[in-house]
Parts: sequence; structure tokens; C-alpha cells
Amino acid sequence: MEDSIWSREELIAYILLFAANSNFKESNEERNVIISKVDMQTFSEIHEEFDNDNDYQSIKKIQEALERHDYSKEDLESLFIDIKVLFYSDGEYDNLEQNMFMYLTKVLS
Repeated sequence: MEDSIWSREELIAYILLFAANSNFKESNEERNVIISKVDMQTFSEIHEEFDNDNDYQSIKKIQEALERHDYSKEDLESLFIDIKVLFYSDGEYDNLEQNMFMYLTKVLS
């Protein structure tokens, strides 16, 4: 697994991409939410990296980056709000997305 040292913006893009793909489909609305948080170049570069990672690699990278950036409880709460906004952006908060949200809150908190 390649060690990625991301900026906070890159980390947010990666986490939101991971969440958006929890139901195996990344909608245009979800992409638009991510792009509203980061610039298009960052989105494209992080998307390419995300596409090459498996779930285990993704979680390890996210956990390491959160630790490296010393995310506080308030930072995590803000991140979880962004994830919820992402999940609701396509008008559907399905079971896979709900399960992913519960998983992320346990793994990342």
C-alpha cells in the first residue's frame, strides 16, 4: 500500500468518494457535492488514486491521514455532516449508505 500524504482538502475528497461509492454507484449529485468541497483538479487526482485502492487500503489511508492531521471531535462531527449531505444529495439514503455511515462513525471516531 502506497503511503499517501494528503492535504486536508485531499483527505476530504477521498473520504467523500469512499462514502459516495458505498452503494456501488457514484451519482452526479454526489460528485457535485464533492466538487463543492474541493477543486476539480484535486477531485480528479484523488479519484484516480481512489479507483486504484481496495476497501482495506482506503480505510487504512483515511485513518492514517485523520491521525496525521490531528482531527478533533469537532472536525469529525463536521466531516460526518458533510457525509450525510453527500448521502442525501441524490434524494435517496439507502440501506448501504446508512450502513456505511454507521461503519464510518465507528471506525473514524
